[in-house]
Amino acid sequence: MELRYKLNDRPKAKELMLYSMQWFVLAVAVVITSLFIAVGSPAERVLYAQKVFALMGVATIVQVFWGHRMPIVVGPAAVLLVGIITALAVQGNEVNVNKIYTSVLIGGIAMTLLSMSRILEHVQRVFTPRIVMVILMLIAFTLSTTIKNLIFPVGEQARHGFGLCFTLLGLPLMALAAVRLRGVAKSLLVPGCLVVGCVVYYLVYGGFMDAVSNYRTSEGEILLTALEFDGSMIVAFLFCYVALLINDVGSIQALGGILQADEMQKRCRQGVGVTGVFNILAGALGVIGPVNYSMSPGVIASSSCASRYALVPAGVGLIVCAFVPDCIAVLSAIPNTVIGVILLYLMGTQLAASFSMMTSSGQAKGFEDCLVVGLPVMSALIFGSIPVDVIPSILRPIVGNGFVMGVVLVVLLEHVIVRRK
Repeated sequence: MELRYKLNDRPKAKELMLYSMQWFVLAVAVVITSLFIAVGSPAERVLYAQKVFALMGVATIVQVFWGHRMPIVVGPAAVLLVGIITALAVQGNEVNVNKIYTSVLIGGIAMTLLSMSRILEHVQRVFTPRIVMVILMLIAFTLSTTIKNLIFPVGEQARHGFGLCFTLLGLPLMALAAVRLRGVAKSLLVPGCLVVGCVVYYLVYGGFMDAVSNYRTSEGEILLTALEFDGSMIVAFLFCYVALLINDVGSIQALGGILQADEMQKRCRQGVGVTGVFNILAGALGVIGPVNYSMSPGVIASSSCASRYALVPAGVGLIVCAFVPDCIAVLSAIPNTVIGVILLYLMGTQLAASFSMMTSSGQAKGFEDCLVVGLPVMSALIFGSIPVDVIPSILRPIVGNGFVMGVVLVVLLEHVIVRRK
């Protein structure tokens, strides 16, 4: 890859801001697609958004200077999105966010400790290409119910027709754009679709200013009111952190290989450590934790700029957004239908990545290989839809979490039941 600016180069001020704008728009889009999990009043949701923006902005800057020291987008972890959604569903009407985010905090501690030891190198060997492929699929499939509820909101049947038309038209157009667009335009596809989707939605239904006015104030607790420990929920989230670890290491290693960065073992260890620390902070703040995103190589290829310093103004921009309520109000007014279609597209690309990995690595040639892939995916779909009242309450966060059960089964199949010599 021919680059105008390499990893440690410092672009001139004007160019730096132009490159940073691309990273900033992408980072904002990544954050927005996770804010729907906030619970409570509109004012409490605004505070949640402010905390997420601030956390992701600071994490980006720390990673650039003291973590992996590479240009990688930091955003809310999709696998934690799965864990939080499942935990909320399992609790039913008695939602206790303290238990959820205490588990996030403990997962962050485990990840931080892991990065400080040699165990990290051995843990990576457990996750063969087949297991990684299945985990990518599990994240996509277990979010399918949430995506459906976003596109077709419960209690808003009058807008289901719009959701159907928007999906049938929007999804093929996004796929067409992804195939045809090149360079900067391709990397800005998701942010562009968010804007277009909002314009179309509010042209049909109106009420944009009313939606914005609902999110102009923020209230609530900055930190968790109390730490509450739930053993089964903690175990369920630790499985989620296994997937988060794979995602984090994979993103760092992949970009490091493309840029031919030195000291990759040190970069990986420090990057995972910073991710762990900020997941601890996320748990303490009561918000979703961060991860390094794997979409960064596409941005670098389109801009020919691999300078890590280009992410610093983007990180500062995220922090500024956290302290500008009007900005949060506009972002919070993005309709759930639009977010749902964007998530549907993103999860589709994630499935495409897993299938691409399957064919390129040659890890699913025979029936037994495909069995290792197929059974966990089907099990995840079933366990994710089991009525919670038939599961003992102590086991609900584990057995009722399709993602966790899928990960457990694929590890058993790969390393025990269908193990190769």
